[in-house]
Amino acid sequence: MSTPTRDQVQAAPKVLLHDHLDGGLRPQTIVELAAEAGHELPAPDAESLGRWFAESADSGSLVRYLETFDHTVAVMQSGPAIARVARECVEDLAADGVVYAEVRYAPEQHVSGGLTLDEVVAAVQEGFDAAMAASGGRIVVRQLLTAMRHQARSMEIAELAIAWRDRGVAGFDIAGAEAGFPPTRHLDAFEYLQRENAHFTIHAGEAFGLPSIWEAIQWCGADRLGHGVRIIDDITVHDDGSVELGRLAAYVRDKRIPLEMCPSSNIQTGAAESFAEHPIGLLTDLRFRVTVNTDNRLMSGTSMTQEMFGLVEAFGYTFEDLRWFTINAMKSAFLPFDERLALIDEVVKPGYAALIAG
Repeated sequence: MSTPTRDQVQAAPKVLLHDHLDGGLRPQTIVELAAEAGHELPAPDAESLGRWFAESADSGSLVRYLETFDHTVAVMQSGPAIARVARECVEDLAADGVVYAEVRYAPEQHVSGGLTLDEVVAAVQEGFDAAMAASGGRIVVRQLLTAMRHQARSMEIAELAIAWRDRGVAGFDIAGAEAGFPPTRHLDAFEYLQRENAHFTIHAGEAFGLPSIWEAIQWCGADRLGHGVRIIDDITVHDDGSVELGRLAAYVRDKRIPLEMCPSSNIQTGAAESFAEHPIGLLTDLRFRVTVNTDNRLMSGTSMTQEMFGLVEAFGYTFEDLRWFTINAMKSAFLPFDERLALIDEVVKPGYAALIAG
């Protein structure tokens, strides 16, 4: 089987489960929205601003990395601005060959301009709906509503997710600094979501280790793990090449708990040294439920094509491997079963079959 080219990877149908709306803006859009909002930017034009985002995200300084979000969130404080960002997000994903995506953001971060939480969600949905309609059915996008783990609004956001779950919101998430802010601080929200038969993922095992993953699964009942890269700490590779899984790693694999892995982002935050050294290689060999994601497309200067092609270059993956990642993601999506199956059988499998045959 020949190695896929970058163009072929771009043409392949892709599924994205972990993408932040405020981490994927176009630099030109930020410039224009900042001018409208009177927000001062660290660079005057789109080209230099894009460079500033890339350099800040790659600086090795968490403070500088987080500063990048100050500017994207600042320009997303009005209904029209949020709707535009949401519409362009879907346009960019569709252009990259993404056929299904769940895009997350924290509604509580977009109310300083006077919007209510409900109006924020409505503005995002307006943008998503416009772009999906314009795509002619080439892409399906759903919202994930995120609560910030260092704040105390998780129950409010969980209730918002339930209120919108038949109108474009597929699930719930918590994000933010893991250390010092365990997911169990929000146990009431997770228990409420479980009683409502709702889906949720939890950022866990990115910057913090196995206790974060264990709490997310065993205390909070997470359906998926956002990143989950530190599960590698519970896996031992012996000198003879044999591999031993600890009890938590074995549980995650046995239960087919999806890992929302984001290679470029993990390299920036120090969770991995490079694509070739990223735990995704071993976790794929061991057949964990691995999915490939972008996290923050602007900050990482990435796309689904770039993430997947980076893995092709690092591990020699074939179309069969990329199809496996894609079907893993589609199986793990917070969509009704029949809709997931239809996308797998009618879009993903035929798309890869055509590329393999070609």
